[in-house]
Amino acid sequence: MEHIEQAGIHSGDSACCLPPVSLDKKILAEIRRQTKLLALALKVKGLMNIQFAIKDGQLYILEVNPRASRTVPFVSKAIGVPLAKLAAKVMVGMTLGELGFTKEVHPDYYSVKEAVFPFSKFPGVDTLLGPEMLSTGEVMGLSDDFGIAYAKSQIAAGNSLPTAGNVLFSVKDSDKKTAVGFARKLHEMGFKIIATKGTCIEFIHNNIPSEFALKMSEGRPNIVDSIINGEIGLIINTTIGKQSIRDSFSIRRSAIERCVPYVTTMRGAEATVLAIEALKQRKINVKPIQLYYR
Repeated sequence: MEHIEQAGIHSGDSACCLPPVSLDKKILAEIRRQTKLLALALKVKGLMNIQFAIKDGQLYILEVNPRASRTVPFVSKAIGVPLAKLAAKVMVGMTLGELGFTKEVHPDYYSVKEAVFPFSKFPGVDTLLGPEMLSTGEVMGLSDDFGIAYAKSQIAAGNSLPTAGNVLFSVKDSDKKTAVGFARKLHEMGFKIIATKGTCIEFIHNNIPSEFALKMSEGRPNIVDSIINGEIGLIINTTIGKQSIRDSFSIRRSAIERCVPYVTTMRGAEATVLAIEALKQRKINVKPIQLYYR
């Protein structure tokens, strides 16, 4: 599985995709090689959970746990194999050969797991993701197209994505250049781009038509007023530093209270743009999960 959010976000709070959507064959082969070496060295019988991180093409191991993880039910549902049941039988002495499970499953469709958060029930809690797990549930979406699978997962989590309207950008300096590509894509799809001062300047410098929006501390009408008035259909907000996090808290809380989908990471923004693009090109189809297993 490939996490959508980068390392540093708790794995339980990150969306993830099976099979990986952006990893090349070389990296996947190295992941399989290292996984096999670790399993044999640790003499694991049953399930084992490994978290890898990739930076500049280099593979790093974050942690190895000789146990099942919270993603086992998701993987089992995604591929139609009762992994926990098989692992329990292996732990008491049966072999994978006896159980008829000796080949890796390579699905030709995408399964996307999304976390479900209880933020609407806790008014004082910020929605920024970090190393501490905040989610209380999970949903999933399936499709032969990653964008549609991701869109389905957002619908299931209560965050239906718009296909038209206004998108608000307010991103930290290190994300501005990356955000330019997403803003351009959304503009080309017919969205109106609204952005806070620094982000708006970056967009205009890159020839992306953008409308300037005031932060709460800069006067009225401001970003929060626009959210409350139903003028914003999607929010992409990344931040860093205590003061910046405090300043943008009202944006994220207003989004929760008004049921406006919001994204707080660039990887999440990338998946969101792909999903919106897919939604504009094709309709979501309903298909029994058993048909995916065939």
